[in-house]
Amino acid sequence: MKILGVSGSLKASSTNTNLIRAAAALAPVEVQIDLYGGLADLPHFSPDLDGDDPPNAVQQWRKALQSADAVLISTPEYAYGMPGSLKNALDWTVSSGEFVAKPVATLSASPTASGGARAHSSLVLTLTALSAVIVEGAQLMVPLVRTKLDENGHVHDPLLTEALKVVIDALLRSVAP
Repeated sequence: MKILGVSGSLKASSTNTNLIRAAAALAPVEVQIDLYGGLADLPHFSPDLDGDDPPNAVQQWRKALQSADAVLISTPEYAYGMPGSLKNALDWTVSSGEFVAKPVATLSASPTASGGARAHSSLVLTLTALSAVIVEGAQLMVPLVRTKLDENGHVHDPLLTEALKVVIDALLRSVAP
């Protein structure tokens, strides 16, 4: 089984990217979670560019989504919403439909006590508009995230580790035949 991990943060030492890596480490051996690394390469969405031959970065993004059985997205919260780079990536799939009926797990992480609830809500709303399957039990908001990771970005909080296992298990059940 192949899951595409998408971090909404472009920051190299992102806690959201580290959460996807932690989830990947907790996944069963027969499950491959690949971290998508091209978010920053996507041009600003424009219907004028979204024709028969969209930019190469867009083609690669769409291919990555098409080849995945499911998607795991983790977003930080910027100005009460998901980052523009993540929203832009999602916008590139409106006409092409890669998220239609695709099982998706959603994470948000924040240094605040809200856990990025507004960004999470914004992400779920956009994915709903894209006809993604928001998997029940595969949604997690992580408050005070910096207290749950060590200096190397590894999860050291046992409750967070268990919560990530629950998310991965729910996502896997949604894809299983």
